[in-house]
Amino acid sequence: MSEPLPVGDDDFDPMPEAPEVPSDDMCCGSGCDPCIWDIYNAAVQDYRRKLADWQAREAVRHTRQEG
Repeated sequence: MSEPLPVGDDDFDPMPEAPEVPSDDMCCGSGCDPCIWDIYNAAVQDYRRKLADWQAREAVRHTRQEG
C-alpha cells in the first residue's frame, strides 16, 4: 500500500462509497468471464484499498487538529 498523502484541513476528501451489490438476477449463471460477481468483488477490493487510504488520511488530519 502506498503512503497516504497528508491533506490540508480545508481540502475536500469525501469517504469512498462502497460499490452497489448486484441483484441476484443480474447473474445469468452461464459462467461468463468475467461474471458480474467477479466485477463486484474486484470493486470491493478497490473500495477497501481506497477506504484504508482515506482512513489513514483522516487519522493524520485529526492528529493535526489535536496538536
